[in-house]
Amino acid sequence: MNQNTRQAWVRKPGQTPENQRQNAMKQHYVRYPLKRGLVGNMAFFLGMAYTHLGIILKAEGQENIPRQTPYVIAANHETYVDGMWIGSFLPRNHFRLMSCIAAKDLEDRHGLLGKLIVRVGRAISIDRFGNPVRGLIIARKKVEEGNILLVHPEGTRTSDGRLGEFKDGAAYIAMKSQVPLVPVFIDGGYEVFNRYMKAPQPIDSKSGRKRKVILTFGQPLYPENYKNPKDMTKALSEWMQKRFDGKQIPRFFTDSQPDQPAGCG
Repeated sequence: MNQNTRQAWVRKPGQTPENQRQNAMKQHYVRYPLKRGLVGNMAFFLGMAYTHLGIILKAEGQENIPRQTPYVIAANHETYVDGMWIGSFLPRNHFRLMSCIAAKDLEDRHGLLGKLIVRVGRAISIDRFGNPVRGLIIARKKVEEGNILLVHPEGTRTSDGRLGEFKDGAAYIAMKSQVPLVPVFIDGGYEVFNRYMKAPQPIDSKSGRKRKVILTFGQPLYPENYKNPKDMTKALSEWMQKRFDGKQIPRFFTDSQPDQPAGCG
């Protein structure tokens, strides 16, 4: 529990427990999405400059990005900086509205990098290991207010380079908000900066060349075409698996490792 939340739960004279709870919820709601601000924008600029110096980053299917906002983006999760890369290919006015769902411990337990990631991504905190409902409700309302939302349906960065099980959160938010869901497949990020690396490895040690990362934006999935979030998630998962089976960047798989907290950026 951070300092703002603790202060919100200090009971004021005449407050009932219910009023106290409602006031705390209001303070929690207005905090998100976090403001990108000068620090977040500078971190994005420097992060992308480092990206372009270190690797070859390209995108396919940008014509599938909706012209109108809001919408939900659902991407596989390979690195800490997936969100930064995705945001770099959005129209500038869309990037200003882009937010993401992030594990609530990212800001507090992952040092300076975690603090920068949640600012760049305009994070909305969610408790992956407890009750995620409050975070999902806030995220849905923020989409309805006009924000673009990035969600990683796997819930955490891949532990072995393969796709994980897709959860229904992204589809739930898209269907409840009646906005398109845009699938994005990230190919090659795991080789550059996976969860076991203390720093990015942009150069292929065997060839001595820059590594390549390819983002593929798929055609949007529309809520009216699905009966429920599970059906939409199934379609999303099938699209993602098809992209994975046809990966353009070779991958050598490793055994699974213990789970670690996820980022949104």
